[in-house]
Amino acid sequence: MARAPLLQLSDISLTFGGGPIFDGVSLVIQPGDRVALVGRNGSGKSTLMKVMAGLVEADKGERVVPPGTSVGYMEQHPEMAGFSTLGEFAASTLDPAEHYRVEMAAEGLKFDPSTPVATASGGERRRAALAKLMAEAPDLMLLDEPTNHLDIEAIAWLEAELTQTRAAFVLISHDRAFLRELTRATLWIDRGKILRQEKGFDAFEAWRDKVWEEEDQARHKLDRKIKAEARWAVEGISARRKRNQGRVRNLQAMRAERSAQIRRQGAAAMGLEAGQKSGKRVIEARGISKVYDGKPILRDFSIRIQRGERLAFVGPNGVGKTTLLKMLLKEVEPDTGTVEHGTNLMPAVFDQARAQLDPEMTLWDSLTGDKDMRVSGQADQVMVRGQPRHVVGYLKDFLFDERQARAPVKSLSGGEKARLLLAKLMARESNLLVLDEPTNDLDIETLDLLQELLDDYDGTVLLVSHDRDFLDRIATTTIAMEGDGQATVYAGGWSDYRAQRAEAMAGKELPAEPKKPTKTTAKQETPTPRNSAKSKLSFTEKHRLETLPDEIARLEAEIAKLESLLADPQLFTREPVKFQKATEALTSRQAALSAAEDEWMALEEKAENLG
Repeated sequence: MARAPLLQLSDISLTFGGGPIFDGVSLVIQPGDRVALVGRNGSGKSTLMKVMAGLVEADKGERVVPPGTSVGYMEQHPEMAGFSTLGEFAASTLDPAEHYRVEMAAEGLKFDPSTPVATASGGERRRAALAKLMAEAPDLMLLDEPTNHLDIEAIAWLEAELTQTRAAFVLISHDRAFLRELTRATLWIDRGKILRQEKGFDAFEAWRDKVWEEEDQARHKLDRKIKAEARWAVEGISARRKRNQGRVRNLQAMRAERSAQIRRQGAAAMGLEAGQKSGKRVIEARGISKVYDGKPILRDFSIRIQRGERLAFVGPNGVGKTTLLKMLLKEVEPDTGTVEHGTNLMPAVFDQARAQLDPEMTLWDSLTGDKDMRVSGQADQVMVRGQPRHVVGYLKDFLFDERQARAPVKSLSGGEKARLLLAKLMARESNLLVLDEPTNDLDIETLDLLQELLDDYDGTVLLVSHDRDFLDRIATTTIAMEGDGQATVYAGGWSDYRAQRAEAMAGKELPAEPKKPTKTTAKQETPTPRNSAKSKLSFTEKHRLETLPDEIARLEAEIAKLESLLADPQLFTREPVKFQKATEALTSRQAALSAAEDEWMALEEKAENLG
């Protein structure tokens, strides 16, 4: 017997600011669905998700959630008034017997539940909101950019949790690797309409291109038919003096149809040009180190960065990536060692905190008020790589319309703020680009264009990012910071770094024959004895082989906590509900551990046979 849908939207229409966001949108989310929600920045993805969550009421249409079905939404900007700590907020809807779930999620997402709300950063607040949703474990999870402000280890934890959850979820994300790993269906918002494909994100771009190609063909056919009918109508006046009124009405209807078609939004016309060439040696650091509050950030690190290199800095949040970057830029003095810059350096910086944007200023003033972009005596002009441009025309290059030019920066979405910051960055000539988390909130098409621009950029790029796919596409060298002041240089991008690290660890510490990973081997992250064999596995298999040890270690830690809780002989009589829930959780995690161990051994054996 078919189960009822978890959520159904029927004929939803919504208008903001005079323009329609959606028109006649209908969709169904079934139990077990794992759906990617995709679309251009500004297409309404977050708004649609809020309609699904019941937080925004549509002008027209119906939202149906069956009785007893729970729907959870991860808030982008959670309201925490009245809560003293992040943990108190995250556990606010839970039974006291379930508070351990928040502790487990906090450990995986790497934030301290005891952090006061008053001093918590925006990233910590978002992680607390995500922990709250994961701990509540609703039937349907609505996740809007959950990987923003997460480091790669926390992303791997979240990926593992969502892989094994029984809940359905709808996911908005710019992280291709995350979407590819998790989704089995795709909802695509395009010009106020919703299309669905029963394939995950990996098949989205081919599907999108096919839909657009068919649309272009249909438009071309309609244009030719209108042209032919219009010629007949004109010729009919002189040849027959009496036209077929039915054909005239048909021509009018075709013209109305063509006029009503909404053109696709084009790609941003972003441009990036290097200024005069820097010297061949861009930056050279010799034996630099840094300690903060007695904690080593960097120990005896040396590197020589040549013109044209693309360096990626990776590692957990708080490990010191931005500090190292600032030391290389001479913004922070090292405790020991020296940093030397080459000649003719012209840096341009994209900062993660968007500190260059004043939320109260309009987009217009944000550009014309920039001293590097100001054109003397021209209030409506900005200087773009040495050439004056009208401010609205330049904003249109980054997909902003004339109405938005006079709107405040604070009214923009996260993706729009990122595009505005790119507009400021790309107006300058530079030969050293410093990009600190540039991919947050950007849509897939803009990420593609940014990648192309960086590929063609005749300068040097320093990049901090947790987007594994973007790192693989851009980086020629990866600097891995893994704590205790250690920074190691690897050739290539994220996957190359992981493969080289696994190979080095396999040679030093791992046994030749596969066996069940212990907690010790799990910390090594990749118990793969030979990278050459691993390279013959599929992408998904390689990824699972890399992430399973962490997943196994996490399950073992959770089982240990639950066993410790259940070891209390008075728990059953004192708190029977808590005892029951902990027992169920222990059984579930023991089953998940067994399945993960079996999967790891099967993949390890396959890698051995391929080798």
